[in-house]
Amino acid sequence: MPAIGERNRPDPQRSLVGFVVGEVHYAIDIARVREIVNPLAITELPHTPPEVVGVADHRGDVVPVILLRARFGLPSIEPSRTTKWILVDAGTHTVGLVVDAVTEVFRTTGELRATPAIGGNGDLRGISGVATHNERLTFVLDVDRFVEMALELAAAGTFPVAL
Repeated sequence: MPAIGERNRPDPQRSLVGFVVGEVHYAIDIARVREIVNPLAITELPHTPPEVVGVADHRGDVVPVILLRARFGLPSIEPSRTTKWILVDAGTHTVGLVVDAVTEVFRTTGELRATPAIGGNGDLRGISGVATHNERLTFVLDVDRFVEMALELAAAGTFPVAL
């Protein structure tokens, strides 16, 4: 039982932010989410992989922006009012993940299951495991894989600041 004045909150290690890319449900550990924002103006950079659409200025920080549709091999679509950026913690900096819609925050009810081997290596796709939520499969992203991608680009001199 929480002490007086304390809120009874779910364990952040077990809470996930759900979102949709295409027709598939994904999630990220809430402890890694810094903020969810509407899309900002993007500055495109040369010599980046197709999933890195550029960088944006978010409250004075240069944020690399990764388009998950491109990362997952889906066709591009025009942003809609449900399009959001999930800004994830990358140590001392932030990486933006563009998603079609954010759905909800939910609590997992058990261990993550292994990523299926269909369609390539889960590590390369950035998926750490699979959870079941509302009787549907939800693929949990490995945020560190996306952070590594941004750090590799920064080390190659693609971004104007070091991450």
